[in-house]
Amino acid sequence: MFALEAFSPETRRLIAAGAVTGVYALFCAGIAAREALRRAAARREAEALSRGAGEPVLVAYASQTGFAEELASATAKALSEAGAPVTLRELGAVTAADLTGRALFVASTTGEGDAPDPARAFIRDVMKDGVDLSALRYGVLALGDSTYAAFCAFGRSLDAWLARSGASPLFDRVEVDDGDPAALRHWQGQLSLLTGVTNAPDWSRPAYGRWTLTERTLLNPGSPGGEAWHVRLAPTDGATWQAGDILEIGPRNNPGEVAALIAALGLPAAAAAAETLAGLRLPHDLEALSGLPVEAIAERLTALPHREYSIASLPSDGGVELIVRLTPRADGQPGLGSGWLCRFAEVGQAIDARVRTNRSFHGPDKARPLILIGSGTGLAGLRAHLKARAVAGASRNWLAFGERTRAHDYFHHAEIEGWKADGVLERLDLAFSRDQADRIYVQHRLRAAADSLRQWVADGAAIYVCGSLEGMSRDVHTALVEVLGADVLERLTDEGRYRRDVY
Repeated sequence: MFALEAFSPETRRLIAAGAVTGVYALFCAGIAAREALRRAAARREAEALSRGAGEPVLVAYASQTGFAEELASATAKALSEAGAPVTLRELGAVTAADLTGRALFVASTTGEGDAPDPARAFIRDVMKDGVDLSALRYGVLALGDSTYAAFCAFGRSLDAWLARSGASPLFDRVEVDDGDPAALRHWQGQLSLLTGVTNAPDWSRPAYGRWTLTERTLLNPGSPGGEAWHVRLAPTDGATWQAGDILEIGPRNNPGEVAALIAALGLPAAAAAAETLAGLRLPHDLEALSGLPVEAIAERLTALPHREYSIASLPSDGGVELIVRLTPRADGQPGLGSGWLCRFAEVGQAIDARVRTNRSFHGPDKARPLILIGSGTGLAGLRAHLKARAVAGASRNWLAFGERTRAHDYFHHAEIEGWKADGVLERLDLAFSRDQADRIYVQHRLRAAADSLRQWVADGAAIYVCGSLEGMSRDVHTALVEVLGADVLERLTDEGRYRRDVY
């Protein structure tokens, strides 16, 4: 030990300066060391990320109407552009041996919690308890519609099975409500974390094209059921499609409700204000919006959800034709999509719409016999297939169609009877439930024709069903199981010979 007082003032100043210099040197050395550690950690993280980005990824999709397939394709493209080897595969073609490494699942839910039809082979053959998936890391994008009680049910059950089987989640399940763009951006963000590519542009669903409402005709005046309308839209941009595809409509609000909102908020009653609010969800709480200009109000509202309709025509017909049931809301007012197309849009008015490819309902080879089954507005998707078969010269076609009354609800009856007379339809079975005391539905016609149905299937026929999931589709499926057997129907599904466009 020594005392600084023993040294001269000059010496003490030198000692103090040296101490300060030493402390500063130690401080700089500490910063340099931390920076070196940071760079080393960043290098290791980048190397690990690079190795992860290059690791193969399975992207599997379960799609009923084509949207899940679109998102799976976009996912595969994003991964591939980041350098990851990608396998894009329909879920029904995925085996247990495929479930190692990394896998991303895009899973739709159809109807009240059902899996899409093409996923049935996976559910039957792979999705079992006791499967060891400890070598799998996965993510799930679950698609659904919160207006249904069983929201994202299949995606949730798939996620639960993967976790129960020992697979490790790469991130929490992402749920998408009716194409919610915010949820899709979240999914894209998770992909960015996987790939390290953070500057990719946000995804957006393809923009609507401008179509023109050229025709609207009531198909069933006097019917005991709801109004059904034949609606025709002409494209302005050369759109194309094929039998089985779907038209997405960007609906607009009831103009009367928009006008009432404008008046309640004290906005200028100008066409621009009505146009701004026409495609947005109208608010219930007006107090928070009082005094705001229409632009500020619009920023606080969300876009109306799209509505989907089976296409009933071919491009050679010059436009998309639909069969739309006017469906009331709980308050008795016309529904969003059907109200827009059947009530509020004027003939000659522009309509926001786009065609979406629906490969799961595209037609079979023309040499294959085709059995078409549907009821009500489900005739739309079947009509497009019959038009395509007529053009192709394929005459082994069987239509089973049901509605309420022959006098009022035999949609496009002259056309259908013409196809029967011309040989486009080899067989036609009709079921009009209210034309006799005992209710007869299309499934009853199928049971009565059991021998012929089995023979057509033995001859290689495909079975296409279009219409309501609740009621018709389920009852038809039950009848087909009774007539053909569950194993045969499963085989037809696996072979793509049993397909449904149900809603």
